[in-house]
Amino acid sequence: MANTVLLDVENRVATLTLNRPAQLNALSIEMMEDLLAAARRLRDLKDVDVVVVTGAGDHFMAGGDLKDFATQFHLGPQARMVAFRAIIEKHINPAVEILQNLQQPVIAKVRGACAGFGLSLMLGCDLALCADSAKFTTAYSSIGLSADGGMSWFLPRIVGRRKAAELLLLGDRFDAAEALRLSLVNRVVAAAELDAETAALVARLQNGARHAYGEIKRLLASSADAKIETQLQSEAEAFARCSATGDFVEGINAFLEKRKPGFGGV
Repeated sequence: MANTVLLDVENRVATLTLNRPAQLNALSIEMMEDLLAAARRLRDLKDVDVVVVTGAGDHFMAGGDLKDFATQFHLGPQARMVAFRAIIEKHINPAVEILQNLQQPVIAKVRGACAGFGLSLMLGCDLALCADSAKFTTAYSSIGLSADGGMSWFLPRIVGRRKAAELLLLGDRFDAAEALRLSLVNRVVAAAELDAETAALVARLQNGARHAYGEIKRLLASSADAKIETQLQSEAEAFARCSATGDFVEGINAFLEKRKPGFGGV
């Protein structure tokens, strides 16, 4: 794996860093390959409580690397269609699926530009914090493309179909305040405070009931397409599994004893 995507683990926190700062972390074909490799390594890691996704330098990800994409122009239309479909199906789609299926909470830490696949990646995280100077756009339609990276799945589930259509069709830029209003991010903080605020959220999650987090993520992921009776059954099964953990016993005892729980994640 090259160094366009970094994966570091410290104190049980995995940090996935998009690492092309000179190109605003724009997604190149090589970076697609590296993202999948990093996602697979992340999936196989043990003893990780929380995952943070961020960009090196002053930006999260400014969409695709258009210069890199232009290198495919020598191909005819049919060959180009085959090439890009293969790239997405081989690298982008499995990386997104792996990140979605992680048991751990995944936090996006966003500063600067967040566009195209960068926005898809952020939307796929469980929680998102951004600097007040961050800028967003779907970007795809402005270069004659439709969405990838799950954006057409995530976006309408967060903002509704009508607003999702507006954001994708028009491709307008919007700021952090609008991203917060649309519930695309959870919190907007001063740029100088973004690292500290993210660290505080990571610490809070690390002190939580980690088995329950995994169950909550699975329930949320299945709810959009499930019938109510199916979801009720899934809730019953997840609740039962949680009740068999030490965290459940500790949580009840801590409440009754009027103290903070000391969850152990088992």
